[in-house]
Amino acid sequence: MEWVRFAVSAGLIAGGLVFVLSSVAGVWKFRYVLNRVHAAALGDTMGMGLILLGLIVYIGFEMTSLKLALLGLLWWLSSPVASHLIARLEITANPDLGEHMAVKTEEDPHEEVRG
Repeated sequence: MEWVRFAVSAGLIAGGLVFVLSSVAGVWKFRYVLNRVHAAALGDTMGMGLILLGLIVYIGFEMTSLKLALLGLLWWLSSPVASHLIARLEITANPDLGEHMAVKTEEDPHEEVRG
C-alpha cells in the first residue's frame, strides 16, 4: 500500500511540475504582458495545486495535510485575483496596448477598441 501511495503522489507532483514548467516556458516565450500573465496564472494555479495534492497524498491524512490543504485553498483564491489585478493595471497603464491587441472597454464590453 505504501508503494501505491508513493506512485500516486509522485505522479501528481510530476504533473504539477509539468504545468509549472510549461507556464515558465509561456512566460519566457510570449511577448506581451497580458499573454505572460495568462500563462503564469494558469500554470501556477494548476501546477501548485497538483504539487500540494501530491504532498498531501505522500504525507498521509494528518494535521500537516490540513495545513497544506489550507495553503492550497489560499493559493487558489489569491493567485487568480492577483493575476487579474496585474492584467487590469497593464490595460490601464499602457496607452499603446490597443496597437498590439483588441482591448474591450468597460463602457461597452461588446465593442473592441483598436489603437
